[in-house]
Amino acid sequence: MKKSFVISLSILCSLLIFAGCSSSTSSSDTATTDTNWEKIEKNKTLTVATSGTLYPASYYNDDNQLVGYDIDVIKEVAKRLDLKVKTVEYNVDGQLAAVQNGSADLIANDMSINETRAKKYTLSSPIKWSFGSMIVRKSDNSGITSFDDLKGKKAAGEATTNYMKIAESMGATLVSYDNATNEQYLTDVANGRTDVILNDYYLQKMATAALPDVPVKILPDMYFNLSSSGFLMKKTSTTLEKKINQTIADMEKDGTLQKISETYYYADVTQKPTEKIEKIFDVDQQ
Repeated sequence: MKKSFVISLSILCSLLIFAGCSSSTSSSDTATTDTNWEKIEKNKTLTVATSGTLYPASYYNDDNQLVGYDIDVIKEVAKRLDLKVKTVEYNVDGQLAAVQNGSADLIANDMSINETRAKKYTLSSPIKWSFGSMIVRKSDNSGITSFDDLKGKKAAGEATTNYMKIAESMGATLVSYDNATNEQYLTDVANGRTDVILNDYYLQKMATAALPDVPVKILPDMYFNLSSSGFLMKKTSTTLEKKINQTIADMEKDGTLQKISETYYYADVTQKPTEKIEKIFDVDQQ
């Protein structure tokens, strides 16, 4: 009798342990399910976080329409996936938070692709290659003739960006802006409120060309950090990543990506640049 009871109790314990393991596995599987794509597919809508102030990646044209390289590319991607696009506008930190909390499916805002981001987010294939450059005053180069001259200079940018981290690492004094326009950035350098802007070369080239009356320029032959950019998604958005990457590949193959690139940058930014990169800054990228 006692032996039978012990055996029954042993079987019961085994069943309980098995049930517990089964429950744990099920919970783990649920956690890794790509529910983000299920929501997108159900609503037929891709919610895109962007700034609306980053010319020519994401900005408002004279007709008050949100356009730009990243915006046009993601709209074409969505069209090919039979999805509508809904945009929400934030600064960089707000965009990252929106992806993390699920209020946006991805970021389309010239987001740099790097190892640190790859640990936290899912990143698409590159849609743009570029490198860093510096905008200074035309009259005196803002006193900058080498990278060491950044020490003590007032560097303008949005707080926590990689470019501001580089400026800080070189001893510059940071002057932070929150989603400011290119005109404000460039005018402040021209009038001496700030001295230098570290940012993407193609973005700076377009910004200075769009505002030719502002006496600033890009420092020649002082380029740094080869970079690539694409769309940033939540870490679990694996289905969305695959669909976007396949669509980007299709757009490269049929020439659509290059055509959109030349519309905004007057250059094919889908290929690695040929300019000489003078310096590589090792920063803790976000």
